Amino acid sequence: MKLSGSQLREFEEQGLLFLGDCFSPAEVAVLRRAADEVYAQDRPEVWRESSGAPRTAFAAHTYNDAFRRLGAHPRLIEPVMQILGGPVYMHQYKVNAKAAFDGEVWQWHQDYGTWRRDDDMPEPRAMNIAVFVDEVTAANGPLLLIPGSHRQGVQEAGHDLETTSYPLWTLDRATVTRLADEGGLVAPTGPAGSMLMFHGNLVHASPPNISPWARTIVYLSLCHVDNHIRRFKRPEWIAHRDFTPIKPLADDCLIQP
Repeated sequence: MKLSGSQLREFEEQGLLFLGDCFSPAEVAVLRRAADEVYAQDRPEVWRESSGAPRTAFAAHTYNDAFRRLGAHPRLIEPVMQILGGPVYMHQYKVNAKAAFDGEVWQWHQDYGTWRRDDDMPEPRAMNIAVFVDEVTAANGPLLLIPGSHRQGVQEAGHDLETTSYPLWTLDRATVTRLADEGGLVAPTGPAGSMLMFHGNLVHASPPNISPWARTIVYLSLCHVDNHIRRFKRPEWIAHRDFTPIKPLADDCLIQP
Protein backbone atom coordinates (compact mmCIF):
# COMPACT_ATOMS: atom_id res chain seq x y z
CA MET A 1 0.00 0.00 0.00
CA LYS A 2 1.41 3.36 -1.05
CA LEU A 3 0.32 6.85 -0.05
CA SER A 4 -0.39 9.44 -2.72
CA GLY A 5 1.45 12.72 -3.02
CA SER A 6 -1.47 14.63 -1.52
CA GLN A 7 -1.63 12.21 1.43
CA LEU A 8 2.08 12.61 2.07
CA ARG A 9 1.69 16.40 2.03
CA GLU A 10 -1.25 16.20 4.43
CA PHE A 11 0.77 14.07 6.83
CA GLU A 12 3.73 16.45 6.65
CA GLU A 13 1.55 19.48 7.35
CA GLN A 14 -0.91 18.06 9.89
CA GLY A 15 1.16 15.29 11.44
CA LEU A 16 -1.68 12.80 10.98
CA LEU A 17 -3.60 10.97 8.30
CA PHE A 18 -6.91 9.14 8.72
CA LEU A 19 -7.97 6.42 6.29
CA GLY A 20 -11.38 4.78 6.65
CA ASP A 21 -12.34 1.19 5.81
CA CYS A 22 -8.80 -0.10 5.34
CA PHE A 23 -9.57 -3.54 6.78
CA SER A 24 -12.57 -5.71 5.90
CA PRO A 25 -15.19 -6.97 8.38
CA ALA A 26 -13.64 -10.45 8.13
CA GLU A 27 -10.19 -9.09 8.99
CA VAL A 28 -11.61 -7.02 11.84
CA ALA A 29 -13.35 -10.12 13.24
CA VAL A 30 -9.96 -11.87 13.43
CA LEU A 31 -8.51 -8.93 15.37
CA ARG A 32 -11.49 -8.68 17.71
CA ARG A 33 -11.18 -12.35 18.66
CA ALA A 34 -7.46 -11.89 19.18
CA ALA A 35 -8.05 -8.89 21.49
CA ASP A 36 -10.48 -10.91 23.61
CA GLU A 37 -7.91 -13.72 23.86
CA VAL A 38 -5.13 -11.36 24.89
CA TYR A 39 -7.16 -9.43 27.47
CA ALA A 40 -8.24 -12.69 29.11
CA GLN A 41 -4.64 -13.58 29.94
CA ASP A 42 -2.94 -12.95 33.26
CA ARG A 43 0.54 -11.80 32.29
CA PRO A 44 2.73 -8.75 33.00
CA GLU A 45 2.23 -7.35 29.51
CA VAL A 46 -1.52 -6.87 30.11
CA TRP A 47 -2.20 -3.73 32.16
CA ARG A 48 -5.58 -3.07 33.77
CA GLU A 49 -7.56 -0.10 35.02
CA SER A 50 -8.23 0.31 38.74
CA SER A 51 -11.58 -1.38 38.06
CA GLY A 52 -9.81 -4.47 36.68
CA ALA A 53 -10.94 -3.75 33.10
CA PRO A 54 -8.20 -4.09 30.45
CA ARG A 55 -6.26 -0.91 29.64
CA THR A 56 -3.50 -2.05 27.28
CA ALA A 57 -1.74 -5.22 26.19
CA PHE A 58 1.91 -4.68 25.30
CA ALA A 59 3.84 -6.80 22.79
CA ALA A 60 0.76 -8.79 21.79
CA HIS A 61 2.50 -9.70 18.52
CA THR A 62 4.88 -11.91 20.53
CA TYR A 63 2.21 -14.15 22.08
CA ASN A 64 -0.76 -13.96 19.67
CA ASP A 65 -0.49 -15.09 16.07
CA ALA A 66 -3.14 -12.78 14.62
CA PHE A 67 -1.38 -9.76 16.10
CA ARG A 68 1.96 -11.12 14.86
CA ARG A 69 0.57 -11.10 11.33
CA LEU A 70 -0.93 -7.63 11.76
CA GLY A 71 2.50 -6.42 12.88
CA ALA A 72 3.88 -7.24 9.43
CA HIS A 73 0.83 -6.26 7.38
CA PRO A 74 1.74 -4.38 4.19
CA ARG A 75 -1.13 -1.90 4.66
CA LEU A 76 0.61 -0.77 7.85
CA ILE A 77 4.31 -1.31 7.20
CA GLU A 78 4.62 0.03 3.65
CA PRO A 79 3.13 3.52 4.27
CA VAL A 80 5.35 3.99 7.33
CA MET A 81 8.44 2.90 5.36
CA GLN A 82 7.40 5.43 2.72
CA ILE A 83 7.17 8.28 5.25
CA LEU A 84 10.30 7.35 7.23
CA GLY A 85 12.31 6.64 4.09
CA GLY A 86 13.52 3.12 4.71
CA PRO A 87 13.20 -0.12 6.68
CA VAL A 88 11.51 -0.08 10.06
CA TYR A 89 11.45 -2.21 13.19
CA MET A 90 8.81 -2.58 15.90
CA HIS A 91 9.63 -0.27 18.77
CA GLN A 92 6.35 -0.85 20.60
CA TYR A 93 3.10 -2.72 20.05
CA LYS A 94 -0.04 -1.97 22.06
CA VAL A 95 -3.63 -3.19 22.00
CA ASN A 96 -5.37 -0.34 23.81
CA ALA A 97 -8.83 -0.82 25.26
CA LYS A 98 -11.37 1.72 26.44
CA ALA A 99 -13.76 -0.49 28.37
CA ALA A 100 -17.42 0.51 28.52
CA PHE A 101 -18.02 2.78 31.54
CA ASP A 102 -14.52 2.03 32.98
CA GLY A 103 -12.01 3.16 30.31
CA GLU A 104 -9.76 5.76 31.92
CA VAL A 105 -8.00 8.82 30.51
CA TRP A 106 -4.72 8.90 28.58
CA GLN A 107 -3.20 12.25 29.51
CA TRP A 108 -1.82 14.81 27.03
CA HIS A 109 1.58 13.64 25.81
CA GLN A 110 3.96 13.09 22.90
CA ASP A 111 5.12 9.55 22.25
CA TYR A 112 8.55 10.57 21.02
CA GLY A 113 9.05 12.57 24.21
CA THR A 114 8.82 9.28 26.12
CA TRP A 115 10.90 7.39 23.60
CA ARG A 116 13.68 9.98 23.86
CA ARG A 117 13.62 10.37 27.65
CA ASP A 118 13.18 6.72 28.60
CA ASP A 119 14.70 4.83 25.67
CA ASP A 120 17.28 7.26 24.22
CA MET A 121 15.84 7.18 20.71
CA PRO A 122 18.06 9.65 18.83
CA GLU A 123 15.57 11.38 16.51
CA PRO A 124 11.79 11.48 15.90
CA ARG A 125 12.17 9.14 12.94
CA ALA A 126 9.41 6.97 14.38
CA MET A 127 5.64 7.13 14.30
CA ASN A 128 2.39 5.38 15.12
CA ILE A 129 -0.06 3.63 12.87
CA ALA A 130 -3.31 2.40 14.39
CA VAL A 131 -6.20 0.12 13.44
CA PHE A 132 -9.69 0.55 14.87
CA VAL A 133 -10.88 -2.86 16.04
CA ASP A 134 -14.25 -1.38 17.05
CA GLU A 135 -16.16 1.61 15.80
CA VAL A 136 -14.75 4.76 17.39
CA THR A 137 -17.32 7.47 18.06
CA ALA A 138 -17.42 10.82 19.79
CA ALA A 139 -18.93 9.01 22.80
CA ASN A 140 -16.55 6.12 23.52
CA GLY A 141 -13.23 7.82 24.20
CA PRO A 142 -11.77 8.78 20.81
CA LEU A 143 -8.18 9.89 20.39
CA LEU A 144 -7.77 13.69 20.53
CA LEU A 145 -4.93 15.16 18.48
CA ILE A 146 -3.55 18.68 17.93
CA PRO A 147 -2.81 19.07 14.20
CA GLY A 148 0.56 20.58 13.39
CA SER A 149 1.91 20.23 16.93
CA HIS A 150 4.61 17.84 15.69
CA ARG A 151 6.36 20.75 14.00
CA GLN A 152 7.17 22.40 17.35
CA GLY A 153 9.49 19.64 18.57
CA VAL A 154 9.60 17.96 21.95
CA GLN A 155 7.75 19.88 24.65
CA GLU A 156 8.66 20.07 28.34
CA ALA A 157 6.89 17.32 30.26
CA GLY A 158 6.46 15.97 33.76
CA HIS A 159 6.52 12.30 34.73
CA ASP A 160 3.00 11.44 35.91
CA LEU A 161 3.15 8.31 38.06
CA GLU A 162 -0.21 8.66 39.81
CA THR A 163 -3.12 9.55 37.51
CA THR A 164 -3.53 6.09 35.96
CA SER A 165 -2.00 2.63 36.20
CA TYR A 166 0.55 3.49 33.48
CA PRO A 167 3.32 6.11 34.02
CA LEU A 168 3.47 8.80 31.34
CA TRP A 169 5.46 11.92 30.46
CA THR A 170 2.65 14.49 30.30
CA LEU A 171 2.28 18.10 29.12
CA ASP A 172 0.94 20.83 31.35
CA ARG A 173 -2.31 22.68 30.72
CA ALA A 174 -0.68 25.89 29.53
CA THR A 175 1.29 24.05 26.84
CA VAL A 176 -1.74 22.10 25.63
CA THR A 177 -3.85 25.27 25.56
CA ARG A 178 -1.26 27.17 23.54
CA LEU A 179 -0.83 24.37 21.01
CA ALA A 180 -4.59 23.79 20.68
CA ASP A 181 -5.23 27.52 20.20
CA GLU A 182 -2.75 27.42 17.33
CA GLY A 183 -3.67 24.11 15.71
CA GLY A 184 -7.15 23.21 16.92
CA LEU A 185 -8.26 19.77 18.01
CA VAL A 186 -9.44 16.78 16.00
CA ALA A 187 -10.94 13.48 17.14
CA PRO A 188 -10.90 10.99 14.25
CA THR A 189 -13.91 8.69 14.37
CA GLY A 190 -14.95 5.92 12.05
CA PRO A 191 -15.94 2.31 11.61
CA ALA A 192 -13.97 -0.72 12.69
CA GLY A 193 -11.23 -1.31 10.13
CA SER A 194 -10.28 2.36 9.85
CA MET A 195 -6.63 3.34 10.09
CA LEU A 196 -4.89 6.35 11.65
CA MET A 197 -1.27 7.42 11.20
CA PHE A 198 0.37 10.10 13.33
CA HIS A 199 3.83 11.57 13.91
CA GLY A 200 5.79 10.64 17.02
CA ASN A 201 5.83 14.29 18.17
CA LEU A 202 2.11 14.93 17.64
CA VAL A 203 0.46 15.96 20.93
CA HIS A 204 -2.49 13.72 21.77
CA ALA A 205 -4.66 12.31 24.53
CA SER A 206 -7.95 10.47 25.00
CA PRO A 207 -10.79 11.08 27.46
CA PRO A 208 -12.42 8.49 29.70
CA ASN A 209 -15.07 6.25 28.20
CA ILE A 210 -18.25 6.55 30.27
CA SER A 211 -20.42 5.26 27.45
CA PRO A 212 -21.86 1.70 27.36
CA TRP A 213 -19.78 0.93 24.25
CA ALA A 214 -16.23 -0.39 24.47
CA ARG A 215 -13.60 0.36 21.87
CA THR A 216 -10.21 -1.17 21.08
CA ILE A 217 -7.42 0.27 18.93
CA VAL A 218 -4.18 -1.51 17.97
CA TYR A 219 -1.09 0.71 17.81
CA LEU A 220 2.15 -0.15 16.04
CA SER A 221 4.99 2.22 16.95
CA LEU A 222 7.51 1.82 14.14
CA CYS A 223 11.02 3.25 14.03
CA HIS A 224 13.59 3.51 11.25
CA VAL A 225 16.20 0.82 11.90
CA ASP A 226 19.05 3.38 11.91
CA ASN A 227 17.25 5.29 14.67
CA HIS A 228 16.96 2.40 17.13
CA ILE A 229 16.96 3.03 20.87
CA ARG A 230 20.22 3.15 22.85
CA ARG A 231 18.93 2.76 26.43
CA PHE A 232 17.31 -0.41 27.77
CA LYS A 233 15.90 0.51 31.16
CA ARG A 234 12.28 -0.34 30.36
CA PRO A 235 11.12 -3.96 30.02
CA GLU A 236 11.76 -5.47 26.59
CA TRP A 237 8.02 -5.97 26.09
CA ILE A 238 7.50 -2.20 26.39
CA ALA A 239 10.53 -0.99 24.41
CA HIS A 240 11.65 -3.73 22.04
CA ARG A 241 15.29 -4.55 21.37
CA ASP A 242 14.95 -6.54 18.17
CA PHE A 243 15.94 -4.06 15.48
CA THR A 244 15.46 -6.48 12.60
CA PRO A 245 13.72 -4.79 9.64
CA ILE A 246 10.12 -5.94 9.27
CA LYS A 247 9.41 -7.80 6.04
CA PRO A 248 5.78 -7.20 5.01
CA LEU A 249 3.63 -10.29 4.61
CA ALA A 250 1.04 -10.88 1.89
CA ASP A 251 -1.96 -8.55 1.82
CA ASP A 252 -4.35 -11.36 2.81
CA CYS A 253 -2.22 -12.53 5.75
CA LEU A 254 -4.94 -11.95 8.37
CA ILE A 255 -7.47 -14.28 6.74
CA GLN A 256 -5.01 -16.59 4.95
CA PRO A 257 -2.23 -17.14 7.50
